[in-house]
Amino acid sequence: MNLFSKILLLLLFLFISAKQYGQHHSQLFVEVNMEDKILNIQQKITYHNQSTDSIGTIVLNDWNNAFSNVNSPLAKRFSDEFYRGFHLAKEEERGSTQNITIIDQNKLFLIWQRTTDNPDVISIKLREKLAPNEKIALQLTYIVKVPSDRFTRFGYNDLDGMNLRNWYLTPARYQNHQFIIYNNNNLDDIVNAICDYNIELKIPKKYSIATDLNSTISTQTQTSSIYQLHGTKRTDFSLILEPISTFENFQIEDLNVVTNLKDTKLSSVQKAIIVDCVVKYTTNIIGKYPFDKIIVSQTDYEKNPFYGLNQLPSFISPFSDTFVYEITFLKTFLNVFLKNSLALDQRKDAWIHDAIQVYTMMKYIEVNHPNSKMMGSASSFKLLKSFNLTNLNFNEQYSYFYMLMARKNLDQPLSLPKNELIKFNEQIASKYRAGLSLRYLDNYLENNVVVNSIHELYTTKQGLEVKNNDFETIVKKNTNQNIDWFFNTIINSRKAIDYKFSDVLKTKDSITFNIKNKTGVIVPIPIYGIKNGAIVFKKWLNPKNNDSLYTIERNNADKIVLNYKNEVPEYNLRNNWKSLRGFFPNNRPVKFVFMKDLEDPYYNQVLYVPTLEYNLYDGFIPGIRLHNKTILDKPFTFDVTPAYSIGAKTFSGSGSLVVNQNYRESALFNVRYALSGSYFHYAPDATYLKFNPNVQIKFRDNDFRDNRKELIYIRQVIVNREISKIIPTDFSENYSVFNAKYYNTKTEVTNHFSFMSEIQISNKFSKAITELSYRKLFENNHQVNLRFYAGAFLHNKTNTDFFSFSLDKPTDYLFDYNYYGRSENSGFFSQQLIIAEGGFKSKLNMPFANQWITTLNGGYNIWNWVEVYGDIGFLKNKYHNERFLFDSGIRLNLVTDYFEVYFPVYSSNGWEISQNNYNEKIRFVITLSPKIITNLFNRKWF
Repeated sequence: MNLFSKILLLLLFLFISAKQYGQHHSQLFVEVNMEDKILNIQQKITYHNQSTDSIGTIVLNDWNNAFSNVNSPLAKRFSDEFYRGFHLAKEEERGSTQNITIIDQNKLFLIWQRTTDNPDVISIKLREKLAPNEKIALQLTYIVKVPSDRFTRFGYNDLDGMNLRNWYLTPARYQNHQFIIYNNNNLDDIVNAICDYNIELKIPKKYSIATDLNSTISTQTQTSSIYQLHGTKRTDFSLILEPISTFENFQIEDLNVVTNLKDTKLSSVQKAIIVDCVVKYTTNIIGKYPFDKIIVSQTDYEKNPFYGLNQLPSFISPFSDTFVYEITFLKTFLNVFLKNSLALDQRKDAWIHDAIQVYTMMKYIEVNHPNSKMMGSASSFKLLKSFNLTNLNFNEQYSYFYMLMARKNLDQPLSLPKNELIKFNEQIASKYRAGLSLRYLDNYLENNVVVNSIHELYTTKQGLEVKNNDFETIVKKNTNQNIDWFFNTIINSRKAIDYKFSDVLKTKDSITFNIKNKTGVIVPIPIYGIKNGAIVFKKWLNPKNNDSLYTIERNNADKIVLNYKNEVPEYNLRNNWKSLRGFFPNNRPVKFVFMKDLEDPYYNQVLYVPTLEYNLYDGFIPGIRLHNKTILDKPFTFDVTPAYSIGAKTFSGSGSLVVNQNYRESALFNVRYALSGSYFHYAPDATYLKFNPNVQIKFRDNDFRDNRKELIYIRQVIVNREISKIIPTDFSENYSVFNAKYYNTKTEVTNHFSFMSEIQISNKFSKAITELSYRKLFENNHQVNLRFYAGAFLHNKTNTDFFSFSLDKPTDYLFDYNYYGRSENSGFFSQQLIIAEGGFKSKLNMPFANQWITTLNGGYNIWNWVEVYGDIGFLKNKYHNERFLFDSGIRLNLVTDYFEVYFPVYSSNGWEISQNNYNEKIRFVITLSPKIITNLFNRKWF
């Protein structure tokens, strides 16, 4: 065959190929280099313009390139969530897409570009606009550098395998006259156009593959295997390469389920029974899966685990192995099922996916495990029976996870794009609230309207792109009731629902009552009549205003309850019931609970916890903490800890009363009114009593993902001190100080900046203070820390250094700092360091300033957590010239602000490292408070 004939046949093949596909088509040849973690790719994309617009540019998603540098949106996302692994990774661990060439069907090179803001998207400029319903064939060659899986769980792993996700170039979805362009934010929500795939995959022979595409081995040599993969009407697919396969296959009717979910204790037969039950139930509720195979992998589960099940070690799990596997498979199967077969905009319309998934899970539990508890078999232990946490039904946990965020004023609208949700909402609370909301609508509409609507959406949109209002249109079509309130309020806003009874009048046969809407959100709510714990009636109420009057038949009920089954995602359940017995209809009995519990709306809970504190003068301080702080935040809390000081042989303790008020629709986020007090020793023979009435005003941007925190703190500190004969001071009066502070901070892994300004006013003195701190993590993994402090007396009538500024150890006359030996000037406890005021680490002569002070503290890491530090400052005392002082040394920054050690080297004292008693010059920072340590782990979630 001559050259002309070959070209003619090639052109004929291209013409036929372009015509036979109704949507885009992607044909790839992929050669896998496992040693170098590289994919060599030749690709042909046949792009079909299915819009009514003429297109001059085609956009391809290139999410693998999001791993290319530490300035990408993905890297910034990691930094926002306090994950250092990507920033500190080696270059070879990161991924990229390189050496891209693109030619059109005329063999002409096309210009393409990617921008700094969108490094994970490429735009191809066509030579001529592509008219509606026309196609163009693009030939691409490029190299994919696969990233390590330790960043997102996808990529190459330590077991010499690869779990590939979003690794190839593919057309972005075109909708509403534009391409949908999203960055890779590690949310697994890429929005690709629907496409047909044909892939020729060449891998080393020792490897096996797992994929949800149809696959066959076409060729094998001594060193390699070539697989043919194909799939139609796909938005994405799974591809996993392993030296030894970890997957099992279960054939459930027409569907091949391929899974490697971990569970070594169940037999294949037990797993098959579970898989069969889940698949058939899902098909019945949602619809038939349109593809022949589905991959349900351990990686997919770990990416979106069932929180609660995955937090407990296996040896104390209160759930059976069968149940754990069933819930694990159910959640992961539904996630993959919906993601692969329902072509939603997974970023903007994620709530639809989440709602169907969680709603189906709840229905599954109701049918197959109706008596299961949130804490499993723990509910059968006698010691735990009194806990509300152990008595809740399994499905009730979803509501409490939502309320956890609502009470913190951190819940967000369900319709908010996924990348704008804070991590806890994105992974847990918003998902659960979406499912709760769909169950709410189902219970209100009844007659299987919601189930039928889900089934209709799924079956009518197979192989089609789903628009954001498609589900709303279908549900409204299937009911005669007005449900605008559901989409306007429940889905598209963060308005809280909170109904309560006001007036209740009862007769033998009827009940007349008012229900009041505390938040102004008018939505349907059910009322139940209860007699001896059994439901005697249920009725849906449709209030028309914020205070509605109803009269209904009593049916012998002894209690009426709003939202008894928790069908409405309500903000507060404590005000939902009225007893119809006696003269005190809402007299809740007191219930003492050990440690911690979930809020119980039918009791006044008092939690008690043994405590043990320590300081040098009180010695060990055992006590009992009594409080009402359940897992959910409350508008009023008390916290009292009576204690006994073993060393001083006296009583001591602390306590607080707090009123918390959230503001949901303004930049003013929260106001907290509090009164606190404490009574401990500050010297072996002397105590202090501190009262602290205070107000804290928090502001927060509408973008909850913004890590900026802004607050104003106002307080009056009243201190009564006994006079110590052992540790004399030159100030013996009791005193009161008015204190006002303003904080503005923004913290990420790579950047931290904070600003604080403060005034202190008393009858003896007044001060003005400013503090700035800055931390920067550079691309070479080195970090610089800077802190500037400046303070000046506005007036000072004291003749003591008790209220003076200090270089290295403040006198802490406001008793704010957790010193273990606050009055010590020598010995181990005097070496405790709290970075405050001057922030110096060396103990220098005459460290106080009674007029003004300015200092600059700096640090730079030279290897991992080893840093060099240096401090410089000026002190000014009355009737003296200002003095310049400095120090320097080595800092072991093991956990910033929690555990650090400082070794002085050179300072205004000279070469300290060569001086006597050097061990007494070493300073340390240590935090033992469980609450403060917990905040270190909570910050990435909230």
